[in-house]
Amino acid sequence: MKKTIFIDLDGVLNEYSGKYDKNYIPKPAKGVTEFLKILNKEFNITIFTTRDFILVYDWLKKNSLDKYVSDITNTKKPCFLYIDDRAVCHKGNFHNTIEQIKAFKTHWN
Repeated sequence: MKKTIFIDLDGVLNEYSGKYDKNYIPKPAKGVTEFLKILNKEFNITIFTTRDFILVYDWLKKNSLDKYVSDITNTKKPCFLYIDDRAVCHKGNFHNTIEQIKAFKTHWN
């Protein structure tokens, strides 16, 4: 049975630059098709986003990415791991986590 990975849409799968438009999803990031294709062989992929479900589904379908995705959600559920452009991995040391938070920048900033 495949484990599930949650992947954030904006800033990971698309060319998000910080400008949010609720009616428009930027074009797919370079290499995203191969990325999802490889992950899909071993994992169930769930898109984790606050965007409208229909808008996301249509974007995935339009860009031929829907075949790699098992689900779309805005709810945190149990999974193997999360992939997000706005995340810090806590590794058991609160001081180090605070330092990571203070130094944090998204890849598109």
